Amino acid sequence: MEKSLNRVELKGRVGQDARILRTDNGAMAARFTLATNEMVRNRDETYREETTWHNVVAWSRRGMPDFEKIRKGIFMELEGKIRYVKYTSAAGEEKSLTEIVAQKIIIPLVE
Repeated sequence: MEKSLNRVELKGRVGQDARILRTDNGAMAARFTLATNEMVRNRDETYREETTWHNVVAWSRRGMPDFEKIRKGIFMELEGKIRYVKYTSAAGEEKSLTEIVAQKIIIPLVE
């Protein structure tokens, strides 16, 4: 049987301050967006920068930074896995969401 792999590595800038959530059992989670940029060549051989926004969720554990440090505009590196979520909105609509579950976050000291 072949081994499967669900791994994501991203480097980019935080789009908004982390929204910190606490569960009833005391666990903490942070939700935020991360922008990654790449140069894409157009048909006329010119280049343009293309930005992709990623929804990120991270759970507090050893090795994770203080979630209060996750502020809009900071550069970070993260490793994690991709997860697809389906849910029903308050209005009764079926929705889907793609998010990155961060397992390791690095915030460099100097940008």
